[in-house]
Amino acid sequence: MDKVRIIEVKQSIFADNDRDADKLREELKIKKTFLLNLMSSPGSGKTTFLKGIIKRLKDDISIGVMEADIDSDVDALAIKETGVKAIQLHTGGMCHLDASMTRQGLEEFGVNDLDLVVLENVGNLVCPAEFDTGAVKNAVILSVPEGHDKPLKYPLMFQVADILIINKIDVLDYFDFDLEKVKAYALMRNPKLKIFTVSAKTEEGLDDVASYLKAEVLAWTK
Repeated sequence: MDKVRIIEVKQSIFADNDRDADKLREELKIKKTFLLNLMSSPGSGKTTFLKGIIKRLKDDISIGVMEADIDSDVDALAIKETGVKAIQLHTGGMCHLDASMTRQGLEEFGVNDLDLVVLENVGNLVCPAEFDTGAVKNAVILSVPEGHDKPLKYPLMFQVADILIINKIDVLDYFDFDLEKVKAYALMRNPKLKIFTVSAKTEEGLDDVASYLKAEVLAWTK
């Protein structure tokens, strides 16, 4: 029997995307626009969280939101109710955005008058973590009902994130969720993670996140 031919691939299949993402970040720096990539599972409370953050920041910095979904414009319509600029990005069945797709959205959106653009990525803890979108910071929301073991099951998501937002702490008493364990697991994956605990529903903890983001945006845009 002939031996199987093995080809060793030394260059990442994501190399082109990584270069495009780096270039996009450079362009955004020149334009003084901060891009935040917000990721999570479906139902984690991304949109509710985002509405609470917008309420706290929109009087101080100009904000725009790009809502990425496989279909529907439900989230974009919800964000527009806050009074900020919002568009919907349909991914055509794809479960993530890459740098090229993000660039298309930004060009269509227009960012010259925006300090902060939030990319609400497709709800998924796997695919979005694999592609650099060109964002300045990556944030992931993990909600209490999902369980504290997610950093162990989906390590890449927590490795690429700069910010971990633990949401729905108002229901901690009703779930077998260990707050200290999830923090330890997440920091094991990424010791540099900035961790916040919040309830988007009651708005507990949102002031701290908003203050942090405002400082990051102002540092990037000055």
